[in-house]
Amino acid sequence: MIIQITGNEMILAAIDIQSIIYAGVTMVILGGVFAIVLLIASIKLKVVVDPKIEAVHAALPNIDCGACGFAGCASYAKAVVADPELLGKCAPGGADTSAAIAEVLNLQVSGGGAPARPIVHCRAHTADRTYYAQYSGIESCTSANVLPNVQACKFGCLGYGDCVNACKFDALNVVDGLATVDYEKCTGCTACSKACPRNLIEMVPFSYENMMTVACSSQESGKDTRDMCKVGCIGCKMCTKQDDAFFMIGATIAKLDYDKYQSGESAEAAMKKCPTGVIVYRGKNAPAPRAAGQKA
Repeated sequence: MIIQITGNEMILAAIDIQSIIYAGVTMVILGGVFAIVLLIASIKLKVVVDPKIEAVHAALPNIDCGACGFAGCASYAKAVVADPELLGKCAPGGADTSAAIAEVLNLQVSGGGAPARPIVHCRAHTADRTYYAQYSGIESCTSANVLPNVQACKFGCLGYGDCVNACKFDALNVVDGLATVDYEKCTGCTACSKACPRNLIEMVPFSYENMMTVACSSQESGKDTRDMCKVGCIGCKMCTKQDDAFFMIGATIAKLDYDKYQSGESAEAAMKKCPTGVIVYRGKNAPAPRAAGQKA
């Protein structure tokens, strides 16, 4: 078979080849221009990161828990380099992290302090409490706290786990109606203390592995507290007579001054004299508190 190509077809083919060449050259030129523009922009707009900020960020736990008051570890690293007065705000990192940051910033760290850990100021399990009615609403402490008669005590743990949900480290569990801290997992991030609608969880400096505490927040009279809870503080002042680290808030409840607290015979005597057993230990190896109604 013989195919004849006319002059017009040859002209069209030549035009198509020229168009392709022009388009290719144009794309190469445009690509080169864009590459030059991007190179100039990368140089002009380059963000220079302070090496101190990078070093501080590397020293932090990088768990972004927010305990320091900033959005995350990167934000805190930038802030502490700008203002060294913020040193020591990282609760999960503790004294070791503070020392590492101080070394980066060429600062001297004095003391270091005891790590803060949460203590739930309530020890009443389900069987220890008096209930007015069965709560069947949203299983949230914040929701239940709105109702006046969820349980007789208006100050005790509600046990619906808002603190558990707030903890990123699985360091809290609700055990038989009571929020319970797993101190092996706890980092001291403060999320649980912020989540409790009754402010039952206090961040306490653990100057000892196990810390003594008054595990109650009731502000009712001794008689009313006895009617509502088997293990509440009745304001008898027995502990304050044994150790001056204990003090009364009004006439209703005893508290422990952690700055004055010293582990020893007087503190142990205060715990043994407590008629309701509301003074207990909390910590990694804390002994179990005595049962409700059991004498020391």
